[in-house]
Amino acid sequence: MLSCTLAGMNRDLHAFRQTYAKGELLIEDMSTHPMQQFTTWFKEIEEDGGVKEPNAMTLATFGEDGFPKSRIVLLKEYDQEGFVFYTNYESEKGKSIAKHPQVGISFFWPSMERQIIIKGTVKKVSTERSDRYFNARPKDSQLGALVSDQSSVIKGREVLEKKMVALKAKYESQEISRPPHWGGYLIQPVSIEFWQGRPSRLHDRIRYRMENSVWIKERLAP
Repeated sequence: MLSCTLAGMNRDLHAFRQTYAKGELLIEDMSTHPMQQFTTWFKEIEEDGGVKEPNAMTLATFGEDGFPKSRIVLLKEYDQEGFVFYTNYESEKGKSIAKHPQVGISFFWPSMERQIIIKGTVKKVSTERSDRYFNARPKDSQLGALVSDQSSVIKGREVLEKKMVALKAKYESQEISRPPHWGGYLIQPVSIEFWQGRPSRLHDRIRYRMENSVWIKERLAP
């Protein structure tokens, strides 16, 4: 029975090949500060329109079980200081960050054959900043933060649905305050690599790394 179930799993994926030829990276044309370069690329992918959620990023953390884990989260703010996302502080990723505040994030924008690979350290944003973002969310999204004990084991989806119905009734005519277990994280980068696909797999890779409080810009071999 098992052999029948796994019969289609032995696949050769060698034919999945893509030629990259949409751009190039010249180190002398790039900004002196990586966050300015990120701003430039983010505006370009927005204008390109080829990626539905250009703010979707892969977040990699080191888990309490000794394994790294990656998942997609949404970038909600960025500035010269770094990248901000919001989540449940008591989730699996929240617990991982509390013990291991060094993380990796990456963006992949295939329509422009680009990716950005970032290493950084994490800290919580201020309660005022978290409050501002929470208060700006749609009410159903606010309720979702109250409904889900993120990453905990539940008996079934009906647990969530019943809780949502009850909370909708409770907060039908009143504002919802941000729960203390939910808020923002700021990722402060120490390394940001900009990757542009090129022909023959000779991709352009320009990395910014922090050294003595100064950003150093350098080209990496593909």
